[in-house]
Amino acid sequence: MGMSSGGSKEGATPNINVTPLIDVLLVLLIIFMIISPMKPSRFEAKVPAEPKDEPTDVEAKPNPLTLVVAINKSNGNVTLNNESAGNVGDTEALTNKLSQIFKDRENNGVFREGTNEVEKTVFLKAPKGIKYGEVVKVIDGVKTAGAQPIGLQIDDLAE
Repeated sequence: MGMSSGGSKEGATPNINVTPLIDVLLVLLIIFMIISPMKPSRFEAKVPAEPKDEPTDVEAKPNPLTLVVAINKSNGNVTLNNESAGNVGDTEALTNKLSQIFKDRENNGVFREGTNEVEKTVFLKAPKGIKYGEVVKVIDGVKTAGAQPIGLQIDDLAE
């Protein structure tokens, strides 16, 4: 009578001891809790520096390498430096134009100031009232062309 058969007449039935299993699961839980804050996850946002005190009578000349992609709110057309580059629904024309500009810059040796990287900075100018999904489509088209970094501008702050 030293062993309980669990009500079966054929012999002893095996029972699983869950205490060691729970101990192992608790140790794994603690390990994952310690590791999860250490995993690299960040979104780098560059905030512009405060403007320096400069004389206001000096005329600032725009950089000729600046690429500005603008979205027209009324008809959804996309422009690259005031030249037509397709529309929001089909960004292939924009992607092709930007890719060609970046290839030309690479062939001509147009680099960012102080680095040996090709200048691929693009600014996206979109009105506040445009749908978020349309802006994302344009951003995807610009990224597909290889632009890095992409600056976002809000047009018509009074809207």
